[in-house]
Order: sequence, then structure tokens, then C-alpha cells
Amino acid sequence: MWWDERVSARFRRNLQPTLTYWSVFFSFGLCIAFLGPTLLDLRCQTQSSLSQITWVFFSQQFCLLLGSCLGGVFKRTLSQSLFALFASSLAISLVFAIIPLCHNVVVLAVVMAVAGLAMGCIDTISNMQLVKIYQKDSAIFLQALHFFVGFGALLSPLIADPFLSDTNCILSNSTANASSNLPHIRKSLVPHHPGNLSHYDLPMKGMVVTRVSYAFWIMALINLPVPIAVFLLLYKERMVPCFNGSSHPLLSADELALETQPVEKEEPPTTAQRPRAAEGHDDLFSCCQSKNFRGASYTYFAVHITGALVLFMTDGIVGEYSGFIYSYAVEEPLSVVHKVAGYLPSLFWGFITLGRLISIPVSYRMKPATMVFINVVGVLVTFLLLLIFSYSVVFLFVGTASLGLFLSSTFPSMLAYTEDILQYRGCATTVLVTGAGIGEMVLQLLVGSIIHDQGSYSFLVCGMIFGGLAFTFYAFLLFFHRMYPKPSSDLDDASPDKPAVMDDTGQYQR
Repeated sequence: MWWDERVSARFRRNLQPTLTYWSVFFSFGLCIAFLGPTLLDLRCQTQSSLSQITWVFFSQQFCLLLGSCLGGVFKRTLSQSLFALFASSLAISLVFAIIPLCHNVVVLAVVMAVAGLAMGCIDTISNMQLVKIYQKDSAIFLQALHFFVGFGALLSPLIADPFLSDTNCILSNSTANASSNLPHIRKSLVPHHPGNLSHYDLPMKGMVVTRVSYAFWIMALINLPVPIAVFLLLYKERMVPCFNGSSHPLLSADELALETQPVEKEEPPTTAQRPRAAEGHDDLFSCCQSKNFRGASYTYFAVHITGALVLFMTDGIVGEYSGFIYSYAVEEPLSVVHKVAGYLPSLFWGFITLGRLISIPVSYRMKPATMVFINVVGVLVTFLLLLIFSYSVVFLFVGTASLGLFLSSTFPSMLAYTEDILQYRGCATTVLVTGAGIGEMVLQLLVGSIIHDQGSYSFLVCGMIFGGLAFTFYAFLLFFHRMYPKPSSDLDDASPDKPAVMDDTGQYQR
């Protein structure tokens, strides 16, 4: 194996929980990407207007953000975390099964809000648990975790595609002209920005003919093994109510030797780490309590804030680029054919998934700080070249692929880097997940408004500005990292042969 024996031993010992968290993140990805391509069929099912149906986007995104903030509440014990993941993954399967039964847009928005809450809890808890298990070795496992969300996000549109309507799915006397523009309308729909499509007359009354229900039922079945996997982990850890006690698997002789190597005594934590030493990660609201701020230096807060701001920008770029790249391509000066422009969002997400797969082995050889630096510089340079060659359709495709690669590993690398700075005692996971979620929602709305007022060229200008801000905030994070007080045992911890301390033996703990 291309990693050392110590990391391999930790992975083998935590194999079931690790695979479970990866599978739960696959469920997250499956749920996050289906709404865009199926929205027109759901509009027919609910017999609503384009303006009304795009509120379903907003309800999902807003509740995803809320779920990310609240996810840390269930992190206090392992049993709470696993029960929350079981409920969330089961809720996603139920949502897939219930969506075909929603014939009112308000009911559909409520169902998608439930899905958003479940996705937010999954996002926060899965990241937190992997960081807790692997700590200084967590970078590679976080990269794999985020590969699975990309894989799920690629799979759900492929499942939905055979069942999407080729013509308008509400039959009436006025469907002929609208049906010819249906693929263009489908590609142009983004959260709460149907304004540029208002000139298309889509009927709201008539006979509904759509087969999209089959796609949702298939996704419900595909997702069903995920809550089963979480339940099996609960059963193994004897956390199901009808079982008591606990049983941890015995270690092999080689693993036991690795875990019982002499560990030098760690110095008491400095004042910067003391506020979170007892409680570890927590939910966003608990993190903001004044009792947690006593004795903390300004660098403690600065690391949290700058790390969140970097992800606010980079995840915001992912949201706004995937949402508006099609609309930008079909407008002047490029005027790309609708069918060809439709490949751009798929190319973008495909290279994000490919980049996450490549980042799994790379993250073992390269420090998270270096990976984030390459990512933010790559994003900035790509947007600069896109602006320079703004009249080239070929470079638009090349730039889209490049941007997907550079953005792919930013979140897991930043999470691993920030948690390492804070010695796994801050609120980095919750704050960073929340910052990323806010950025993805806010920047998409902001860019949509700017494009509507200033024209399509502003799309690349906004991306360039956001990339520059991400690089600036990352430079501040590096500065605050140098200023952040370190315990005297950090030099010892840097040794690759020494297992992580911080009350962690690499064993899956309650």
C-alpha cells in the first residue's frame, strides 16, 4: 500500500465506521444534484410556474445551511452522531420516495427542506467524525469522503435522465413553442433566478404526463443500503436500545505494537487551545457562547474566521459557476449552441469528481496547506485566463475542466489544515462547513443579480474577484498560523512515526 503501516493499521481497525461515513456522504451527493435536471418535471407535477418552483431550490439550500449549523448538536457522543446519521440517511430515502406524491409546490418545498436539514447534519457530522478518528492523518480520508459526494452528485442526474420529459409534460394547446425550448430552459434553471426565462410561456394547467417518479423511486432504493450500513454500525457498537455494553475488536500483534509505542508526555495546552480542550468540536451556537472565549487569543478566532472565509469564496465559486456557466456560454459573445453548452456543467462536476479521486493519494504525500495554496492560485490563474481568452469556446471548455480540478480538493484540504492548526480543539469543522454553505447560497444569488443587471461578461469578473479574495484570505490564514501559539510537543508530533496523541489511540471511541 502507498501509505505507511501505521496509517494502514488505523484504517483497518476503523474500516467499518470509515466506510459508513463515506457511504453517508454518497447519500449526500445523491440528494444534492438531482433537483436541477428534474425541476421542470416537478413543475409539471405540481402545476406551478417557473418562479414558484425555483423556491424549492431555496428551501433545500437554506435548510442545508441550517442543518450544517445544528449538526454539531448531535456530536456530543458517538451514539448521538450515529443516530443522527441514521435518521438523516433514512430521511433522504423517504424524501426520494415521497417526492412523486407531492402535487403541491408548497408541500414539495417542505419535503425538500427536510432533505436539506438531513444533508446539513450529514455534512457536519461525517466530517467531524473522520477528523476525530484520524486527526493528523485525516487529510487523505477527508479527500476520499468528498470524492463520494462527487460520485453521488454525478450518479443522480444519470439516473434521472432517461425519465425526463422530452416535450412539455403538461399537455395543452400552447405547448408546441415551449417544448422546442425545453432543453434550454432546463439547463438555465438555477436557484430563484428564473427572470431570464420569463418570456417562455409554459402552461400550468392541463394533463400531466411525466415519468420522473420512477427516477426518484430508483434513487430511494439505491440510497436504502446507506441507513442500513449506519444501523449495522450502531449494532456493532451495541448502541441499539435492546443491547448494552460495548465490545471493541481485538488488535492484531502488529497493530498493538504500533499503538503501544512510547509516547512522550504532552505539555498542557496553551491558553489558545484551552477554551475547547474539554469539549472538542461542537455545534455553531455552542461555539459562540461567551464562556468558550475566555482566555483565547485573537489568533484563535482569526484562524476560524479566515478559514471559513476561504471556503465561503471557493464553495461560492462552485455554486455560481455550476449554476451560470451554461447561461454565460449561450449568450454573446460566445453564443454556443444550446446542446454543446449543456456539456459544460457536466464537465465541471466531472473534473471535480476526478480531482477528488486524484487528491486521495496526493494528499498523503503533500501537506494540506500546500494543496490549498495550489488550489487558490490555480483558481485565480484560471479565471484570469478565462477573461483573457473570453472569446474562445475551446478555452472555455479547458478552463471549466481546470477550474473543476483546482476546486475539487479545496474543502477537505482546508478542513484538515485548519483542524491541524487548532490541534483538533476548536470549532473549525462546524465553522468551515457553515461558511462554505453560506458562500454557496449567497454568491449564487449575488452573481445571478449582477448578471441580470450588468450582462454575461460580469460572470467571469465576479469569479476573478472571488478567486482573488480567496487567495487574500488564505494569505491571512498563513499569517495567523505563524502567530498561533503551539504546544511544546508539536515538534515531536511532527514525526511521521509517532501516533497522534490528543487523547486518541486511533481506535473508534465512544
